[in-house]
Amino acid sequence: MIKIRNLTKIYSSKKVLDAISVDIYDGEIFTIIGPSGTGKSTFLKSIIRLIEPEDGSIVIDGVDILSLRSEAEIQSVRKNFGYLFQEGALFDSLSVWENVSFGLKYLTNIDEKRYLDVAREKLRLVGLEGIEYKKINELSGGMKKRVSLARAIAYEPKYILYDEPTTGLDPISSEIIVELIKKMSEELNVTSIVVTHDIKLALTISSRVAVLNNAKFIEVDIPDKIKNSSNEFVREFISTSFISN
Repeated sequence: MIKIRNLTKIYSSKKVLDAISVDIYDGEIFTIIGPSGTGKSTFLKSIIRLIEPEDGSIVIDGVDILSLRSEAEIQSVRKNFGYLFQEGALFDSLSVWENVSFGLKYLTNIDEKRYLDVAREKLRLVGLEGIEYKKINELSGGMKKRVSLARAIAYEPKYILYDEPTTGLDPISSEIIVELIKKMSEELNVTSIVVTHDIKLALTISSRVAVLNNAKFIEVDIPDKIKNSSNEFVREFISTSFISN
C-alpha cells in the first residue's frame, strides 16, 4: 500500500497540491482526472521524488520516501516503480532493445548477457515481437508508447506510474494502450497509478478514480459512483469531457 498524508506542493507561492491524503491499495488501478494544469502530473512525480513536495509524507511499503536523504536510499524505493512518461522519453540513438533494457544495469543484478532476452520478453508482453533491432525513429507513436511501457516493466516493478498514456495517439492505438494497462495489472500483479485526460479510460479500467481540482482530491470513489456523483463540478467535468472527446 502507498499511504499519502498531507501532501503539499507549492509553485511560486501557489499551492498546486494542498494537504492531499489518500491510500492507494495493492493491485488496484488508481486513476487521477481533472482539468489541465491542476497538478495531476505533479502528484505522480512527487510519489517518487522527481519533484520535492514542501510537506507531507508518502509511505511506500512502510518507508516514508520524503524522509529519505541519500540518493541511494531514494533509489532503493524508486527501483520498485516503472514510469511511463507522457512524452515517452526514449533515446533516439539507441535501438529498441537497448531502450527497453536501459534501466537493468542500474536497477537490477541481471547479467548483461541476458539484457536482450529480457527486452524481447517484455516486448512480447506489449505485442511488439521482432522489432528489437529497430531504431526509435522507425516507429509509430503508438509503438513508441508500447516500447516505453516495455521499458517500464523490464525490471519487474511493483508499481507502474502512467502519465497521460494515451495523449497524442489515434483511437486504435489508445485502445491498445488501455488494454495493456489492464493486462499489466492482471498478469504482472502490479499497482497502477494513472494520470489521464481520457475520461473513458478512467471510467473503464479503474478500480477507483480521484478527481483533482483546486489542489485537492474533491472526490475519490469507484467509477460508477464518480459517473453518478452528487458533486456539481464532477458531473460537469465528466459530461463536458465526453462532449469534447
